[in-house]
Amino acid sequence: MYRARPITVCMGAVCGIVWSTAAWCGATVPNGYRVIAAEYAIPYTILYAIALAESGRGLSGNRSRRPWPWTLNVAGRGHFYPSRKAAWTALNNFIAHGERSIDIGLMQVNWRFHKDTLGNTWQALDPYHNLRVAAGILKNCFNKRRDWWASVGCYHSPVNVVRAQSYRLRVVGHWQRLEVNG
Repeated sequence: MYRARPITVCMGAVCGIVWSTAAWCGATVPNGYRVIAAEYAIPYTILYAIALAESGRGLSGNRSRRPWPWTLNVAGRGHFYPSRKAAWTALNNFIAHGERSIDIGLMQVNWRFHKDTLGNTWQALDPYHNLRVAAGILKNCFNKRRDWWASVGCYHSPVNVVRAQSYRLRVVGHWQRLEVNG
């Protein structure tokens, strides 16, 4: 009897959330985003548009752009790693060297502000856990603001209106392409 190894199962789950048929143009939002958005009663296209704004990465050789789960942003500089383990090692290294304001994973959830919800550094890089933490943050913003676009700005910058507006416009651009293309 064939039994999938844990790493195979894990990579299959990641592929479902990151590398499914969703591409930059003309495809649908990956199912993982749809499922988690439904759990939190969030529009799935908004959740995916935020992921594209946060960790979107162009794929070499074509015009596709997809969120990348092994992404860190430290001091305003994005770092894309080839694997969860590589990102985890780098994340622990940054923390060991005193960095605390680190944005992590698909949704670039900030370690300093959301450490308790993210859990440990390995868990913070779990794509589904990262999405759920982000969905909780976005839903909390919505509960306060009662408007999805104001909530998107809040997701990025809850107290700085100018930064929130700039971010919201960036996400709206991704969202519009999703709405047009599926």
